[in-house]
Amino acid sequence: MARELEGKVAVVTGAASGIGLASTDALLAAGARVVLVDRDDVALTTVCGERGEAAIPLVIDLLDSKACSTLVQQALARTGHIDIFHANAGLYVGGDLIDADTAAIDRMLNLNVNVVMKNIHDVLPHMIERRTGDIIVTSSLAAHFPTPWEPVYASSKWAINCFVQTVRRQVFKHGIRVGSVSPGPVISALLADWPKEKLLEAKQSGSLIEASEVADVVLYMLTRQRGTTIRDVVLMPTNFDL
Repeated sequence: MARELEGKVAVVTGAASGIGLASTDALLAAGARVVLVDRDDVALTTVCGERGEAAIPLVIDLLDSKACSTLVQQALARTGHIDIFHANAGLYVGGDLIDADTAAIDRMLNLNVNVVMKNIHDVLPHMIERRTGDIIVTSSLAAHFPTPWEPVYASSKWAINCFVQTVRRQVFKHGIRVGSVSPGPVISALLADWPKEKLLEAKQSGSLIEASEVADVVLYMLTRQRGTTIRDVVLMPTNFDL
């Protein structure tokens, strides 16, 4: 693989597993140094130990607002600059709204929406000063279709889609690209919260994709010429039927 991101520094949230880890691996293979942000200290230590010095662990619970506010500062202290910020960390709440735990709704909306906005708010001054940068947000196919079995989760991703599209228009004049990747069902820990019948149906029909396929799209977005922004990519299993 061509090392198209040689010398770049990336920050990936939710990096110890799933799409975050797959994105990290793609970035490392392309030559970037990556700050892996996750709250799971043990998993993060293991993952970074297996990937060498270019993988830099940063243990933060993003739902702790005080700790969350230190993310960019801590990443810069370790690397000196940030070229790429992949806001990937997220939670899932599925099923009928009436059955949802309201505390779980609060946690999910906080991580899926508020934390994404705060992290990007904090990294923008650095990127604006340098007049370059890439921001990618992990959204979802649910951001493009009113998915009946996950109204809470889908709503969080609709909000993020609006955020990506509006912030992009504010910051492109500073040389900053903003985009989102919107996968259909991905084989990851988030699916553990899917309704059992829906998960079984998806597995039996071949309606799931690998996290590495999402990472391939992330890398494609990052390696376009600076004059081109891939604002949103929707990818789904070929057999997926809404």
